[in-house]
Amino acid sequence: MENRTVRRAVSKKTSSSAPSVSAYIRTAPRETRAKLLQLRKIIKATAPQAKESISYRIPYYNYHGALVWFAAFKNHIGIFLRPPVIEEHKHDLKGYVTTKSAVHFPMDKPLPADLIRKLVKARMAKNRAAGQNA
Repeated sequence: MENRTVRRAVSKKTSSSAPSVSAYIRTAPRETRAKLLQLRKIIKATAPQAKESISYRIPYYNYHGALVWFAAFKNHIGIFLRPPVIEEHKHDLKGYVTTKSAVHFPMDKPLPADLIRKLVKARMAKNRAAGQNA
């Protein structure tokens, strides 16, 4: 994940006062909090064994390795997954801004819960497979 991208996602207030995911969400702009809570709920339901923490000053989940990060931006919520998950799901992601390791979900649209679950499950499978091959 590019540090530059993540750094832009976090305001000075949030980055200095977010020792937990709850704190990160609590210090996010009011209009963003409901979506962040929803995203957190989706991730936790999909990967209940994942360890939740803060990494790169944003919410992070670890499940047999790096699973997913998320961050609030002015016009979107970004989720970050290690490659090649996004590339492998590019057909499902048509209509969203993507990079090699990020998907942008616009603030003015509902979060695509099924799609987010699918991406998280794909990364979980890759993490488990990598652990078995180690």
